[in-house]
Amino acid sequence: MDTIKTLEHIDQPRRRLFGAAAVTIAAAEFGLAGIANAQSSGAARPSVSAIRPGTYTSFAPLKQVDAGLLNVGYAEAGPADGPAVILLHGWPYDIYSFVDAAPLLASAGYHVVIPYLRGYGTTSFLSSATMRNAQQSAVGLDIIALMDALKIQKATVAGFDWGARTADVMAVLWPERCKAIVSVSGYLISSPAGNQTPWPPQAAFAFWYQYYFATEVGKAGYGKYLDEFNKFIWRQASPKWNFDDATYNRTATSFNNPDHVDIVMHDYRWRLGLADGERKYDDLEKRLAALPVVTVPAITMEGDSNGAIHAPSTAYRNKFSGKYDYRLITGGVGHNLPQEAPRAFAQAVIDADSWA
Repeated sequence: MDTIKTLEHIDQPRRRLFGAAAVTIAAAEFGLAGIANAQSSGAARPSVSAIRPGTYTSFAPLKQVDAGLLNVGYAEAGPADGPAVILLHGWPYDIYSFVDAAPLLASAGYHVVIPYLRGYGTTSFLSSATMRNAQQSAVGLDIIALMDALKIQKATVAGFDWGARTADVMAVLWPERCKAIVSVSGYLISSPAGNQTPWPPQAAFAFWYQYYFATEVGKAGYGKYLDEFNKFIWRQASPKWNFDDATYNRTATSFNNPDHVDIVMHDYRWRLGLADGERKYDDLEKRLAALPVVTVPAITMEGDSNGAIHAPSTAYRNKFSGKYDYRLITGGVGHNLPQEAPRAFAQAVIDADSWA
């Protein structure tokens, strides 16, 4: 791990975030193609310090595995016997959010697994009869099933957006499977009942897409204007991230999943109490509705230019009772923190893992 631990110290000022006072609702062995090519050709691969956003633009062929209700598509990097790290994306993003962070962790000796969530990329349901359900406990169980399928008993779990919520869910429901977590934007567990409190106008405005998705015209509009819609969300959520069309298009292919629209609609409708979940998850959701404390080591992070509504770090500090740190990543970093600041994200994963 020495190579990555020599990264310059990430000095995060512990100052209050400026934002709304509500938690955001918001084959072959895998390796990054650049690394694989460098290893096979004998060419020198980029040093850790050289890896910046956009250093890597492709993955080697993905793997597939049956896990629980899904056939999961996932990327894999690093030694198979290294300590496991699972990286989880959100909406409207995919595994490419970790395209630069993954080689940093792999070079430090970690076994990195990056799955497409249900409704994204090459992940598919094993049965057409399975409800296209995106409630938080169901997505959490997907990752537990993936760990079982890959024979991973314990992992450090890190993510943002839906992925951060899933890391939080896993940490409180199955702490024995989580060595540590990194949760961008903090504590994101919620419940339909807890989301019934009306928002003030500014916060409600930031949630506009949730209300749009609550309607049938919103569902039709999302399906019809998928690329325009999600590119708009990227710009809203990361106003200072100057991504190019190629960067967006690499991720956009994952939205062509036949279940994508249904999964996205169910996620936001369920959160607002406008769509039912499945009774088999009721006990888990009851436990989550109590907003239990995360006891495993945890680091929460925020970008200083996150355009998505998010809570100040002080609002969720008491939800983490184990070893804990909060890091504000400066320099115009938005909502997609792992892709915009991959070295800071990878460093947080290593630090949280070292605390366990």
